[in-house]
Formats: sequence, structure tokens, C-alpha cells
Amino acid sequence: MGAVAVLRLIMPSPHPNPPPPSAGEGVTLLIGLAGWSGAGKTTLLTRLIPALTARGITVSTVKHAHHAFDVDRPGKDSHTHREAGARQVLVASANRWALMTELRGTPEPPLRDLLAHLAPVGLVVVEGFKRDSHPKIEVHRAANAKPWLHPDGPAIAAVASDVPPPDGKLPHAHLDDIARIADLVLAHAAPLDAFLRG
Repeated sequence: MGAVAVLRLIMPSPHPNPPPPSAGEGVTLLIGLAGWSGAGKTTLLTRLIPALTARGITVSTVKHAHHAFDVDRPGKDSHTHREAGARQVLVASANRWALMTELRGTPEPPLRDLLAHLAPVGLVVVEGFKRDSHPKIEVHRAANAKPWLHPDGPAIAAVASDVPPPDGKLPHAHLDDIARIADLVLAHAAPLDAFLRG
């Protein structure tokens, strides 16, 4: 199983009092982007976040990474603290703070545990974790020559791809139609609390 980090970046919101993602609810919603490596999940997410924030929705993300990833750099004090054996290192500045946790051989935390670390926002988008049960939008690129995740993935609620899905049963948006994908995200996101309760 790959390594996971929870890195929380705190930055001032461009919308001081954003409306909740669904009128009157005021709950944090959860959606995932799932697909094979090379499908364009990160590229899509970097286009999707501004579209959602333009609608007044605050967004946080969780990204599943490979074993060797590191957000720190050798030679930095925080890296030195970790190398010396610190279990957690919190780095703070006037612009952001980040908490790094070293697992040191303990099992990788499940997605539910990681999500519980996030502050309340309008929407949490999870990139990866394709086998977890939260609702997802499949990201598919034909040139990637990989099989579709659905219909075998029961939590896949919609598709964003450069070709129509073969069965045509799920809502679909082209990878370049960011406004339509944002609509699909908001239509299929589920309350985070319900996922955390399991």
C-alpha cells in the first residue's frame, strides 16, 4: 500500500463568508476522483478547484501518494527533526502551516482517519483511494489504454473522460468541460460525516 501524508495548508479564503455547497445545508461534502495513473486526475483537479471556488465553495484535497514521496527537503530544520526521530513535525509561518507525521513502520491510516484531520470546508476532493467506498467520479483518458473502473466500481457515480463511457449508464462530461464536471461533483458529493461514521 502506498504512503500517505496529511498536509494541511491554511491560506486566507478569497471568499470570506462562502455559502455552503448546498443551499441551507452547511455540511462538508466528499467526492473522489479515481482513475489509473496518467488519466489526468491531478490536471483535472487543478482546473476544477478554481471553478468550485469561483462558485463560493471552499475546497480541501486529500491525495494518495507512493511510498517514496516526501514533502520535506534534506537540509531543512524540519527534515533534520524527522531524521532525528521526531514522530510529528509541525512547521508554521505567517502564510501556512504543515503537520508531517512519520509512520515509522505502523500501518498506513485508512482514508476515514485521514479525513478526520481536515478542518471543515464546503467540499473535500479525494484523489486516489479508488477502492474506498466514498462517491467518485472516474477520470478516464482513452490514450492511456487502461480499462474502465466502472461498472466494477460501485461507488463510481459519474465519468469525466475524453470519450463517452461504453455503457452510457453514468452521467458523463468531457475532460475539458470543467463547468459540467463541477456540476457532477456537486450533484454526486455526499456528506463527509456519513462517510466518517461508516
